[in-house]
Amino acid sequence: MMIRESFNQGLTGVLQNKLRSSLTVLGILIGVAAVIVLLAVGNGSSKAVAASIEKLGTNSISVIHGSFRTPGGSRVSIQKDLTVADAIALTDPANAPSVKSASPVKSAGSVSCAYAGTSHSTSITGTWPSYFETSNSKVTNGNYFSNEDVTAGSRVIVIGQSVVDQVYGNVDPVGTTLACAGVPFTVVGVLEKKGGSGFQDPDDVAIAPLTTVQRQLSGYGSLDSITAEAVSSDASETAQSEISSILDSRHGTTSTNRDYQVINQASLLTTSSSSNQVFTVLLGAVAAISLLVGGIGITNIMLVSVTERTREIGIRKAIGANRFAILSQFLVEATLLSVIGGAAGVVVALVVAHFQIAGVQPVIMPISVLGAFIVSVAIGLFFGSYPANRAARMRPIEALRHE
Repeated sequence: MMIRESFNQGLTGVLQNKLRSSLTVLGILIGVAAVIVLLAVGNGSSKAVAASIEKLGTNSISVIHGSFRTPGGSRVSIQKDLTVADAIALTDPANAPSVKSASPVKSAGSVSCAYAGTSHSTSITGTWPSYFETSNSKVTNGNYFSNEDVTAGSRVIVIGQSVVDQVYGNVDPVGTTLACAGVPFTVVGVLEKKGGSGFQDPDDVAIAPLTTVQRQLSGYGSLDSITAEAVSSDASETAQSEISSILDSRHGTTSTNRDYQVINQASLLTTSSSSNQVFTVLLGAVAAISLLVGGIGITNIMLVSVTERTREIGIRKAIGANRFAILSQFLVEATLLSVIGGAAGVVVALVVAHFQIAGVQPVIMPISVLGAFIVSVAIGLFFGSYPANRAARMRPIEALRHE
């Protein structure tokens, strides 16, 4: 009976000051919505990156030049060229039976490609035909270029779906001439759309023969990387060891002073996942500050309410209300503000999560919804306890004298 009476009095207190209560609820609403949405953005970004890595191929292994060693505790950068001869050596079945293929990669970034007055800047990757299978890049319209095209340095190119959308629109690009940095390329194929969100578009690519890109766009010199493929996902670690052994022999290095790095998709996925978890926690921590500020707003508004209703408290105590009745009245009022704010914040977050934020599609985590709502209720109890306790400790005679 007493709890019911306290609830009714707390609800009456909230409704008597609608504007003040609304502003207090708004503070909790913003805090709860910010926590849920920012955690969803971090989660969505993490899933988008993981999906992009998986689309590169589960058996894919990347070799990049440059590494670090630690002589005497200091870190030193070592740079040495990766060459086409290195890539050829990795395809030797006698020394690398677990390596299915290896493709040299040399890229030219931000190259303007134009057709019929429309242009678009994209990255052009120079490589061998084996790269298409290794990187899980399938042609759905037209054909791949061949090893003969690589040998002859043919000006042929395969483009991603984003390049098609930006340059060609509804026109079929296969067979047309695409001018990239003023060099005419014949479009022989269009890649299957991979899709994805976030800061990188996996479909905004163009792939051409290595010799053509080196001769016409990027120049010669070290390869950017070598993309290899293991015979199976179970053989990835064995293939990685074989690659390291071959390159150590060719570069005169050991495991302590390597001038290259070998990265398989599993380790890349693990590293990316760890980084994104830190990023997500950081976003949640920033959003939690706004929720804390909302709780301070409850304390502030409840102190004002207690001061304004001091005589009411004195009258209630004079006619028999005990300390628990006064305490529960103001505690219920503070909790009601946080519950309403928390519920509204959840609704707003669920609506906002349907829209992309900075190119990222938020993915709501159910635990964040439940956690943010519970924390908002706890904040109402915690920050409302001081004003409620202050009201409950008032002596009736002093409260009645209050002007």
